[in-house]
Amino acid sequence: MLTEQILTSLLQLGFQIENGRLVPPVTEKAIIRAMHAPATAWERSRQRAWITWAWQTYSRWFANGTDVIPERITPVLCDARYPPFRDLFRLVRLSWSVPFSRGCGRRMRFVVIDAAIEKVIGILGFQSPPLSFPARDRRWNYPPEKKPLLVNQTLDIHTLGAVPPYDRLLGGKLLAYLAVSNEVRAQYRQRYHQQRTIVANRVLPPDVVAYTTVGAFGKSSMYERLTYRNVPLVISLGVTEGYGVFHLTPWYRSLRMLLREHGIDDQTGLQHGPRRKWQLITMALHSLGLPSSLLRHGIRRHAYLFPLIHNLDEYMEGRNDIPIVRDYPLVDLVAWWKERWLLPRAQRILDWKEATIDILRSRLFDDTGNGSPPDRDHAVVEGATR
Repeated sequence: MLTEQILTSLLQLGFQIENGRLVPPVTEKAIIRAMHAPATAWERSRQRAWITWAWQTYSRWFANGTDVIPERITPVLCDARYPPFRDLFRLVRLSWSVPFSRGCGRRMRFVVIDAAIEKVIGILGFQSPPLSFPARDRRWNYPPEKKPLLVNQTLDIHTLGAVPPYDRLLGGKLLAYLAVSNEVRAQYRQRYHQQRTIVANRVLPPDVVAYTTVGAFGKSSMYERLTYRNVPLVISLGVTEGYGVFHLTPWYRSLRMLLREHGIDDQTGLQHGPRRKWQLITMALHSLGLPSSLLRHGIRRHAYLFPLIHNLDEYMEGRNDIPIVRDYPLVDLVAWWKERWLLPRAQRILDWKEATIDILRSRLFDDTGNGSPPDRDHAVVEGATR
C-alpha cells in the first residue's frame, strides 16, 4: 500500500518512472516550487497550533513597507539559540516554499534585525557540510586521506533569505554579505574552538575557510554579481547531479515507522552524521522493494562557493598550510550593500512600500505553498539535496 502511495505521489508531481529511475518534469522554478508544496504543506499542518500561537505572539516583529527607511536600515545579528529569536527563526523558516530543515552537525543560526525600527530583515543558517558534494569536490585535488579534515573546515549555508518588505529591497543579498562577515566567523570560532567532532572525535582548526550553498530553484539571482569592493564574493561551482530526498519528504515519517516495524534502528542525531535522513530513506525504499535510484530526482541546482581565505585553492589541496584570512568587517559590508544595491533599488522600484505583514501571514497559513517568495529572496536547500 505504501509503495503504491509513494509511486502515485511521484507521478502526481510530474515525474515519470522509466526502468526504475525517475525522469523529472520540466524544471521551471514554478514547477520545482510546486513539487516542494506537499512537504511544506505537511510541515505547516503538523505545526499549525504552534504557527497560530507564534504569529499572534511575534507578528509585531515584522514590518510593513511604510515602516522602513532604506537609508537608516541597520542590520544586527541575533543568535537564534535564544528567545525570542529562536521562535522568530522557526516562524520565518516555515513561511518558505522549501521544506523545513533543522540542519545537522555544527550549526549556527541567526535572525537579522533592523535595529532602526526593531523589525526582522531575514534569517541565516549554517550547518556541517556533506563529506561528498561532487559540485564542490570537482574543484580540488585533496591530499591523500585529508579530505574529511579539510572539508570539515567549511560550512554549508542551508538557510538564507529576507522577509517582506526587505526582500524587495535586495535583503537577500544583504544576508549573503553578512554571512561572510568577520563577526559571523568570530561566532563560529567562539562556539567551536577546541570542541571535538562527534563522529570522528577530532579537534578542527578554529577558523572556517569557506562556505558552500545551493540555489533552491536553480541559479540564484542573490549570488549573481555579488562583489565587495569590486572583488567577487561568490564563485559558481556549476550544477549538482540531481540527487536528494526532498520529493520523498512527505513520506519520511511513514518510512521511519516501516523501519521500526522491521526492527531497524531509525534514530537520528549528531552521532549519525549529516546524511542520516538519506540513509534512512534508502533503507526504507529497499524494504519496500523500491530502488535507491528513486533518490535521483534529476533536478539539477546551481552550487556556489564563498572563499573566506585568499589562498583557498592552495589550502584545500595541501599546498599551503597557513590560511590567509579575508577581512570582511560587517559595518563595511553593510555600507557597500547600501551603496551598491539598496539605495539604487529603493529609488528605482517602489513596490517595497506596498508590502505588508499580511504577505508573510498568508504564506504561513496557506498549505498549498502559494504566495512563496521568488528565488531572488531566499535560498534554502535541504542538506542532503545534492
